[in-house]
Amino acid sequence: MGVATRKTPCEVSEASDVVVTMLPSSAHVNDVYTGPNGLLHGGKLLRPWLFIDSSTIDPQTSRNISATISNYILKEKKGDLEKPFMLDAPVSGGVIAAEAGTLTFMVGGSEEVFAAAKPLFFSMGKGAIYCGGAGNGSAAKICNNLALAVSMLGVSEALALGQSLGVAASTLSKIFNCSSARCWSSDSYNPVPGVMEGVPSSRDYNGGFASKLMAKDLNLAAESAKQTGCKHPLTSQAQKIYTELCNEGHEGKDFSCVFRHYYTGMDEHVDQ
Repeated sequence: MGVATRKTPCEVSEASDVVVTMLPSSAHVNDVYTGPNGLLHGGKLLRPWLFIDSSTIDPQTSRNISATISNYILKEKKGDLEKPFMLDAPVSGGVIAAEAGTLTFMVGGSEEVFAAAKPLFFSMGKGAIYCGGAGNGSAAKICNNLALAVSMLGVSEALALGQSLGVAASTLSKIFNCSSARCWSSDSYNPVPGVMEGVPSSRDYNGGFASKLMAKDLNLAAESAKQTGCKHPLTSQAQKIYTELCNEGHEGKDFSCVFRHYYTGMDEHVDQ
């Protein structure tokens, strides 16, 4: 599409006013920002006034990198700003929302900088919610994905039970979606093949949000819960199930494949 590229993160930094990163793990983020030829490699003077990291990582890594960036100075002042800033801004909505431009950003960092960066967020998505200081965007994302994993497991377990009792998954989904069990996993991302078009379950669980990434996010949630002394029995159980799913060779499949590969649920066959 004609977008200019560079060979290293350092060269990207030297050529950019704003840098947006989205990487798989904390180790990748540390490497891209602070490693050899990283974004911060070119001395204490930086061109970018803003770094936005949309990775889903542990909050402490976000806070550490934000603190590191605050020690740098801008090559040229940006309005009243003399130092660069970082916002941790993970997203919700998955591949479908990314393609449609309807992502939601959960943002941590300076509220003033968040306000200045809003046009950037709304050029990539439909929503941006300020969550507080540095690392709070990452914290919010971990909590969101924990709730998502647990809801997907609950919906999958209930639909598989329904099938074993003779109730079609499509029928049960209709009931869920006009009743108190309604949630994103039932009405927008149904895990049963044949119930809903345009979702990973309709294409053999390809595309979407990989089970290995959900397992990683649950590991982050479990670690955060341990650090804060928060009870987390559902986190632990979900973590165990998704780790097992990955170990059985389904790590690349969408996380909704838990319906088929853990609960041994059946496809919905629609009569033509």
